[in-house]
Amino acid sequence: MGATKSVTGSMHILESNSKKILIDCGLFQGRREESNQRNGNLPFEPKSIERVVLGHAHLDHSGNIPTLVKNGYQNTIYSTFATRDLCLAMLKDSAHLQEKDAEYLNKRNEKKAFPTVIPLYTMEEAERSLELFKGVGYNRFFYVTSNVRVTFFDAGHVLGSALSFFEVFENGKKIRLLYAVDLGRKNLPILRDPIQIKDIDYLILESTYGNHLHDDFSTTSDKLASVINQTFQRGGKILVPAFALERTQELIYLLYLLEKGSRIPKIPVYVDSPLAVNITEIFKLHPECFDKETKALLEKEEDPFGLKRITYITESEDSKKLNHLQEPCLIIAGSGMCEGGRILHHLKNNIEDPKNTILVVGYMAENTLGRKIAEKYPKVRILGEEYSLKSEVEVLHSFSAHADRNELLQYVEQAKKNLRGVFLVHGEEKESQALKESIEELGIQNVTIPDRGEEIAL
Repeated sequence: MGATKSVTGSMHILESNSKKILIDCGLFQGRREESNQRNGNLPFEPKSIERVVLGHAHLDHSGNIPTLVKNGYQNTIYSTFATRDLCLAMLKDSAHLQEKDAEYLNKRNEKKAFPTVIPLYTMEEAERSLELFKGVGYNRFFYVTSNVRVTFFDAGHVLGSALSFFEVFENGKKIRLLYAVDLGRKNLPILRDPIQIKDIDYLILESTYGNHLHDDFSTTSDKLASVINQTFQRGGKILVPAFALERTQELIYLLYLLEKGSRIPKIPVYVDSPLAVNITEIFKLHPECFDKETKALLEKEEDPFGLKRITYITESEDSKKLNHLQEPCLIIAGSGMCEGGRILHHLKNNIEDPKNTILVVGYMAENTLGRKIAEKYPKVRILGEEYSLKSEVEVLHSFSAHADRNELLQYVEQAKKNLRGVFLVHGEEKESQALKESIEELGIQNVTIPDRGEEIAL
């Protein structure tokens, strides 16, 4: 029902014995009109859903849960404990931003006699959905219906992310389905590596980077240091649109290492996101998700998440003051794809200054403002007004928390012994198609790129 031949709005239904299980309920991000239409009109009857299984807290997977609840869903939403805690912060923040963006646009629309903008859901509706969450630990199965059980395994993508392993018992048979959307990478900072699941019949797999290879993460520190040093010498600001979950913490972690190694100047760093403050605190509550290196730093009472070294901005008035800074600084702000949040105001005020740098550290979906900046469109629209892109734009692909082509193929190859089918989602069509061809070269012939709304019998 979502993220088919695209990368946002993940939403799938697994039906067995006339019971429907919803896997993820994410926000679609793209052109504003299409996004409003898709997100506001769920392609199924919410009351028909028996249970919800949520893989992780990114809004393109969790962000439309309040709409589901608003329209009648009243049953349990299963996730890992960390995902549950993150959604407590992220869904309320999403509602707050939608209310504030609607308020801002309505002030402008009133002057131009444009229609009133209504937020997708309110803070109250988001809070109501949070009452339905139930946390479950990794590596222990639980039943979502009488004949479907689920086990969460670490996906290594973001804090609390899970590979959802479904075992369906029907008509004397057992079908094993792994939902690997999104799949993380090995050897990234902070988190443990993704778990390889081998004994499966069907695989639903992301294809975000189905035809791309990431730069080696070991080079990321060098590139980040270079961007900071060059912009600092120009006297400019570095603007980083980043997801409050994971990418912000990774950046802070690397800045900690660079500063500790005297590889960058002591540049003021501002994390302009109330959500990022909350999420960074949540990180500290979930050491079960950390790799050995991060655990060791925390045990030594070091500050890898920058709570003592970095200025976290929560109040909107303090955010506005950043626009008046003249000295070099680094500002990390949401949203990651520049489709909302405080980054829009920073871009509006700084994008036409050639001293500044816009640093892209994550995937930018098609038709988003972030994609247009990453592709260096000469002019872009921000909050309804047109601006010339005069700032430097730097893109660091190595930050990605998504597996690349080779990592995806390696995962499939390790599981191919019993595989009866692979379904490629969460990728633009050309990426999915390239990955399909590569998987077929491994000797797996039943590889499907489904259309939105397509039904497939297992």
